[in-house]
Amino acid sequence: MVDENTVRLRGHHLLCLLTYKGLGYSPEFVAGMTATAARLVAGATAVIVEGPDDICEPLCRAEDHPHCHEATVPERDRRALSLVSSLLGRPLKSGDRLAFDEELRARLRSAYRDGAFEAACALCEWQPLCRDIAAEGYKGTLFRSARDPV
Repeated sequence: MVDENTVRLRGHHLLCLLTYKGLGYSPEFVAGMTATAARLVAGATAVIVEGPDDICEPLCRAEDHPHCHEATVPERDRRALSLVSSLLGRPLKSGDRLAFDEELRARLRSAYRDGAFEAACALCEWQPLCRDIAAEGYKGTLFRSARDPV
């Protein structure tokens, strides 16, 4: 069951959150991503879903040809879940829950910076920007705690 303390999150958005600085495909996407990052930082748990999540579902309902239904998106989800599963040492699939504490966020960011998730991001137009953000230490990102760099 999904409640106000749970965020529905698709596979590749696990990675997008790491470098998110308030940029996106549209104002609606930015609003969804910003709200999701804030909820997770405040302690909400993520439940992995297939298809549109709390970030992109409103766009999928409002747009005629939403980005979330492009053929490359489910492939990015699959690749991201596979790579994050390898990092965690356990399978990660739809219905599984994650709590993004500082340790998990740090592990994911370190792996991202070191290129562990390149295959998941290879089909994404934002990859060059995200790579630069990671290389600069994730400064200015919104998915951070008080202990992370500003």
